[in-house]
Amino acid sequence: MRSLNNAICSVLLALALLAWNAASCRAGGRVLLVPLTGTVGVQMEEFVQQTLSEAEEGDCSLVVLQLDTPGGLVEAMRGIVQSILASRVPVAVWVPPGGRAASAGAFIVQAAHIAAMAPGTNIGAAHPVVASGKDIEDGEMSRKVLNDLRAQMRSVVQLRGRNQEAAEQMIEESLSLTAQEALEAGAIDLIAEGVPALLAAISGRTVRLESRTTKIELQPGVPVVRAEMSWRERLIQFVSSPDIAYLLLSGGLMAIFFEVITPGGFMLGTAGGLMLLLGAIGLKMLPFSWAGVALLAAGLLVMALDLFIGGTGLLTLLGLPVFCLGGVFLFQAPGGELLRLSLSAIVGTALGLGICFLLFAFLVVRGLRRKVTTGAQGMVGLEVEAISDVGTALEGGQVRCRGELWRARLADSPAERSQECVLHAGDAGIVTAVEGLTLAVRPREGSL
Repeated sequence: MRSLNNAICSVLLALALLAWNAASCRAGGRVLLVPLTGTVGVQMEEFVQQTLSEAEEGDCSLVVLQLDTPGGLVEAMRGIVQSILASRVPVAVWVPPGGRAASAGAFIVQAAHIAAMAPGTNIGAAHPVVASGKDIEDGEMSRKVLNDLRAQMRSVVQLRGRNQEAAEQMIEESLSLTAQEALEAGAIDLIAEGVPALLAAISGRTVRLESRTTKIELQPGVPVVRAEMSWRERLIQFVSSPDIAYLLLSGGLMAIFFEVITPGGFMLGTAGGLMLLLGAIGLKMLPFSWAGVALLAAGLLVMALDLFIGGTGLLTLLGLPVFCLGGVFLFQAPGGELLRLSLSAIVGTALGLGICFLLFAFLVVRGLRRKVTTGAQGMVGLEVEAISDVGTALEGGQVRCRGELWRARLADSPAERSQECVLHAGDAGIVTAVEGLTLAVRPREGSL
């Protein structure tokens, strides 16, 4: 009997502990506010993982991911979602005023324990596209990508108990919802204008962490600590944006080319090298295609040939579409289905580059047509004054040209070969050729 009583007491104690654990409150500690802006990429994924790990080790009651993103990489989004699902600290994802959680950002919001938005924000438009912004071509690959993303969205929405139909429409129909529409559709949990309002609305809510239920209790005036990226992480996050990586790569190639054709000072070459280096760092963090890089270089090379053959402008017009295609195909690689490269960046860069090359071509043509003013060839056509009599003999006389004294002889003329012709001292003449240190001259019209 005593053993039975002991067993019953043990069972009751275990049940009491489970009940206490289920009703336990996440109180005390601090709130960690983590700003996340820009493209969802490898750097953002690593930063979120590091921050959540530090929050678990420290005395944190809640982690607030302040998200503002146009989208990004599928694999990076998956990594962030997995980190949130595995977190032992409640995670709230909040879209701040003026922000958006588009494309990959919609998945991150749905994975949060608490999904919140500020008025004037939007969420959705998670339909997979290629980097240029166009839909993936119909086919087996398109179906695989769509089905995979649907399953990913369903899994997190079902886990958090939100509206599955609205979430799937974000993928299938590129549905985009305002904060109020998302709240009414059950796609988010609450609307908050700022961090204090957000914390007040979250306090008292119950969330599920791993296999237990936890109630979040935040005391008034709970300390809020911002977790910022380091300068190195911000730099990598900046250059890993598709638009910035494309601009750096294009600008670097153009600067190095202009340094080659107009050497001197090394300013353009140095700047171009730095831009290429930063662009390469950005490309390393993105799923890029070597075909896109090759098209960019080929387009630039075709436009460069336009300058070397005399600047007709036709090759520049041919190279510009090739350069644009390089930008379109640059990020068309697996993993970039939710990555969007701005077409305005491609067109703007191509137009700027084309204008520069057409301007250079115009200057080349004008330079070829301009009369030479330096060297021996530049002296042809200049006026001289005879200092002494100048004849057709090689020893000739002397003339003054540009303030300098030159030996001179009279240039042979078919009409004058039969008679001796002399340019007398004080007469004016015109240089017809330069023969070493001797000028061949002819009388100026009206001098003889």
